[in-house]
Amino acid sequence: VAADEGILHASGSGVPPVTKDYCIIYNSNWGSLPKTLDNATFRTLENLTSTVLCSSAEVPSGLMKDKAVVVMRGNCTFLEKARIAQSLGAKMLLIASKSRLSAISDNKTDFEDVTLPIALIRYNDIVDMQLVLGNEVNVTLYSPPLPEFDYSMVVIFLIAVFTVALGGYWSGVAELENLKAVASPGERETRWKKEENVTFTPVTVILFVVICCVMLVLLYFFYKWLVYVIISVFCLASAMSLYNCLAALIGEIPFGQCRITCSNKTIEVRLIFLAIFCIAAAVVWAVFRNEDRWAWILQDILGVAFCLNFIKTLKMPNFKSCVILLGLLLLYDVFFVFITPFITKNGASIMVEVAAGPFGNSEKLPVVIRVPRLEHSASTLCDLPFSLLGFGDIIVPGLLVAYCRRFDVQTRSSSVYYISCTIAYAVGMVLTFIVLALMKMGQPALLYLVPCTLITSSLVAWRRKEMKKFWKGSSYQVGWRP
Repeated sequence: VAADEGILHASGSGVPPVTKDYCIIYNSNWGSLPKTLDNATFRTLENLTSTVLCSSAEVPSGLMKDKAVVVMRGNCTFLEKARIAQSLGAKMLLIASKSRLSAISDNKTDFEDVTLPIALIRYNDIVDMQLVLGNEVNVTLYSPPLPEFDYSMVVIFLIAVFTVALGGYWSGVAELENLKAVASPGERETRWKKEENVTFTPVTVILFVVICCVMLVLLYFFYKWLVYVIISVFCLASAMSLYNCLAALIGEIPFGQCRITCSNKTIEVRLIFLAIFCIAAAVVWAVFRNEDRWAWILQDILGVAFCLNFIKTLKMPNFKSCVILLGLLLLYDVFFVFITPFITKNGASIMVEVAAGPFGNSEKLPVVIRVPRLEHSASTLCDLPFSLLGFGDIIVPGLLVAYCRRFDVQTRSSSVYYISCTIAYAVGMVLTFIVLALMKMGQPALLYLVPCTLITSSLVAWRRKEMKKFWKGSSYQVGWRP
C-alpha cells in the first residue's frame, strides 16, 4: 500500500450539501496532510483543466487567489506548476491525469520556497465531481491512517472455508456413491455413465502447473486481448458449475419431476428452467461486471459454484499427487509474487500486475472472490476498494481437503482427515490475514495455506499409522462393502 495516498473531500453548494470523496496521490516529503477532516481547511475549487499551467500567462490575474486549483498534466514538472500557482495566490494545487495515477517525484532542492499542498487526481474524478456536485465545489485534502484490519476479511474467510468444506464434503458423497455402485453390479453401469470426475496423476499435475505459468506470462504481455478470453471462459464454466451445484440440490427434491421426451431422450422440465437461469446469471454478470455496487455479489456466487464444482470434479488419486500439486503451485505463487519484481522492467510483480490489470486496464480478471472493504481509507478509494481472494487459494487446498474426505469414506475413518484438514485450512487463512495486516501488502495465500494443510494431513496419517496407505492411495477401496 502506497504511503502517499490521500483523500480529496469535495462538498457541493446545495442545502444540505452533497459530499463525495476521491483518491489523490501526494508526496509526504513535500509536506504532510491532516489525518482527519477536523483539522482540514476547505478551499473553493477553480477548474482550469483547459490549461497545463506551465506559464503564468496562461491564467488571468487574480483568478487563483485563495483557491484550490486543478490543472492538467503537461511537459513541465509538478513543482514548476506549483511555483506558478503559488505566485498567483493559489492555496492548493491539483494536477489531473488521464493516465494511471503514479507517485509524485521531483527534485525539491530548487523549489524550497514552494509550500502549497500538491496532489495528483484522476481527470475522470474531476468530471464526476462537476456532474455530482455542480460547478461550485469546496475541497480539502487529508490522509487518514490505514486501518489495521478490515472486516471484509471476515466475509472472505467465511466464504473460503465454507467453499472448501462443502466442496470436500460433496466429493466424499460422490465417492460413497461410487463405492456403493462398485459393490452393487446392478448400479455400476448407471453410476459410471453419470461419473464426470477427472483424475490428476503426477504427470498431469506437472503439466497443469506448466500451463498455469505459461498462461500467466501470456496474460502479462497480452492482457488487453486475453482478458476477454478469460471472461468468456469464466461465463461458460461458471454457468455450467452453477447448474451442476443447483441440479444436485434439486435432485433431492421429490416433487416437480415432470419430464419431456426429445430425440429418444427424456429430461426433467425443471432442469431446463434451471439451465436457462444459470445461463442468464452468467450473461447478466458479463454485461454488468464493472458495476461495483452489486456485480461483486453475482461474481462471488458464480465463483463459489465454480470452485465447488472444480473441487468435486477433479480427483487427486493419492497424497503423493497432492504434495506435488500443492508444492509446485506454492513455488509458482511465491516466484510470480516475490521474485518477478527483480526481473520486470518496472519492478512490479507479474502476479500483482495481472491481478490489478497491467497498465491501468479497466477490465479485471474474474478469478477472485471479492468483497467491498468496510473500513474507509485512502486505499479503499485509490486501488483497493475490494478485499480479494483468488480462486486458486480455494481450489488448490480444496483438492487436498476433498482427497482427505474421500480417504475417510474409503477407510471409514470417521471424517478425521477431512475435519483436520479443513481446520488447518481455516488456520492458514487466519495466518494469511495476520501477515497481511502486519506487512501492509498483498500476500501469496498459498505460502501459508499449503504448509498448514500438508503438515496437518501428514501428522494425522502418521499418528494413525496410515501414512503408507495415505501416500500411495492404493487399492484399499477394492474390498469395500456398504
